[in-house]
Amino acid sequence: QVQLVESGGGLVQAGGSLRLSCAASGSIFSINTMGWFRQAPGKQRELVASIPRDGAPNYADAVKGRFTISRDTDKNTVYLQMNSLKPEDTAVYSCAASRSPVATMWHYWGQGTQVTVSS
Repeated sequence: QVQLVESGGGLVQAGGSLRLSCAASGSIFSINTMGWFRQAPGKQRELVASIPRDGAPNYADAVKGRFTISRDTDKNTVYLQMNSLKPEDTAVYSCAASRSPVATMWHYWGQGTQVTVSS
């Protein structure tokens, strides 16, 4: 099993920045791809960014150029640096991990952290 714990959410003004962290523990050897999802009230959950163990990151069009995903394998942690935040970025952000490099299925989830961007 893998446990994922997010931190770093909060309230920020539009144009500001936040960095989310997700620490993985447990059977981390089984993890290939890690990603960040978000779900706003009344909307479907969407994949914001993902990064495979050996490969380039991928981003949703809505966050390209503003968000950066990275992972520190020594610390078993994945980060989401969010810059130029907009009110529409307000959502619960969740970390997820997949055993696959293609990540068609996400096997492990964190509990989520709230990000609120005020206008």
